[in-house]
Amino acid sequence: MSLHRTTVVSPLGPLTIEASDRGLRAIRFDPARWPAVDLGIETAADQVRLVDDPLLEATARELAEYFDGRRTFFDLPLDLRTTPFRKSVLEAMAAIPYGQVWSYRELGRHIGRDAGAARAIGQACHDNPIPIVLPCHRVVAADGSLGGYAAGLEVKRWLLGLERGDPAVPPGGWEPASAARVPTAAPTLFD
Repeated sequence: MSLHRTTVVSPLGPLTIEASDRGLRAIRFDPARWPAVDLGIETAADQVRLVDDPLLEATARELAEYFDGRRTFFDLPLDLRTTPFRKSVLEAMAAIPYGQVWSYRELGRHIGRDAGAARAIGQACHDNPIPIVLPCHRVVAADGSLGGYAAGLEVKRWLLGLERGDPAVPPGGWEPASAARVPTAAPTLFD
């Protein structure tokens, strides 16, 4: 399988986009800020090429529209290699509406897990290979504080501010969506 890679300019600095012939595989922030995560993509069968690619172009266009405030959801095919648990977390995360936040606990309830799964859910969010498109920045602590973000809290704060139309964090933190507003089914993103 061939992988294709390009780097695009964003308000958050350079973003590296990687895609296979099946779909989007990764978005990475500047390596100085984004920790290396083993995505299993540079194996003997996965040769990365720097080429023009329609999916990379579509991803770059949709990211630019998102940063300009003209896009509230992404419509891109995904090609992720992950565990069934992480797949369920990523699918539920994709259901969080633009401009809203859920707590790790609410995300867990959405996938049928109790409060004891919050740490594992947090790790799945941290290891999300496609940030922004799969909006792990929309997941916060139960008390409304930002929690964590692999690219740094200032990036998470900026993304939430972009979606709320206000770069400032509100007093008391972000208010997670109530369980009553959580959809009953997440979209299916994977084959």
